[in-house]
Amino acid sequence: MLLQEEKVTAPYLAQMFEVSRRTINRDIEDLCKAGIPISTVQGVGGGIRIMDGYRMDRTILTSKDMQVIMAGLRSLDSVSGSHYYGQLMEKIKAGSSKYVSGSESILIDLSSWYKDSLSWKIEIIQMAIEERKVISFDYCAPGGDSAREVEPYFLIFKWTSWYVWGWCRLREDFRMFKLNRMDKLIQTQVDVTKREVPVPDLSTEKIFSLRLFLMHQ
Repeated sequence: MLLQEEKVTAPYLAQMFEVSRRTINRDIEDLCKAGIPISTVQGVGGGIRIMDGYRMDRTILTSKDMQVIMAGLRSLDSVSGSHYYGQLMEKIKAGSSKYVSGSESILIDLSSWYKDSLSWKIEIIQMAIEERKVISFDYCAPGGDSAREVEPYFLIFKWTSWYVWGWCRLREDFRMFKLNRMDKLIQTQVDVTKREVPVPDLSTEKIFSLRLFLMHQ
């Protein structure tokens, strides 16, 4: 924003980024510590600006790079129950208008037919992963229904469906669960156990075999 605008006020920045003025002040201090010369003027007509003569190279990312990033963020916003990714896109656009054109040619919609029932589940699982908490839910599978407690580690989008990968306390092993088969999903206050977490194999053969296996669990 400071690169884009000649001068802005702290209240304006706080409102745009939906944070407190105290947070803006801390961010300004961090920018100064990073070596970016920031000038602040109090009172009427005052504001925050980068001192004259300072230039920051914004060409690390090309226009094509920025458009790919924007397409990715837009795709995530299609399944988010909040407006976080849309706000993040606006932040990027504000400081990179020269590199983000209005002619994006890639549109990705990950919402599927189950958007209303999935968005809140994705939010809960994301929060549980960040806070390292166990999730619990009723799982409806072809082999029968069961109550599960899972330590979540990855949210996965594969073949138009969303899954969570984590340690199942019932099976005592890593499992992948389909979100639209979950019911009564909640984040518990139980901390996850510290353990080595393998990255799930998302190859077509593995996913197909896993689906057949889960049908008999």
